[in-house]
Amino acid sequence: MNQVLDQLGELLLGSVPTIIFLLITVAAYRVLVYRPLVRTLEERHRLTEGAFEQAKADIAAADERTEEYEQRLREARIAIFKAQEQQREAALKARYAAAAEARTAAEGRLRQYRTDLEREAEIARGELQQRAEQTAGDIIKAVLSPASAQAGAS
Repeated sequence: MNQVLDQLGELLLGSVPTIIFLLITVAAYRVLVYRPLVRTLEERHRLTEGAFEQAKADIAAADERTEEYEQRLREARIAIFKAQEQQREAALKARYAAAAEARTAAEGRLRQYRTDLEREAEIARGELQQRAEQTAGDIIKAVLSPASAQAGAS
């Protein structure tokens, strides 16, 4: 057993430089490769996350501007509809005013025509009355003339 322990001791003693070399290699790896790699990956992650966050902020700002634009567009449409409605109402009022004016003028002309017609009817009645009296007078003369001519002849 002693011999096994001696061989193990020699192996351990022979492996000390390898262990030291391995520890130096691990330390050098950590200093030269691992730490810069971790820093680079952290920087990349930070930049990626930063870009991602910036993209989210840009998307949110674009959504906000889009909503604002849509709101202004709705307001403009409402204003246009209100203006059109006011124009329609003004046109209807003008149409009603023109119709009322035409109706008033027509009623005035109708009254004038009725007055003129009544005047002409009165004149025609007077002329008719005069002609009737004249005709009656002529008929009476005609009836009485032959009778008076016969009475004078007898």
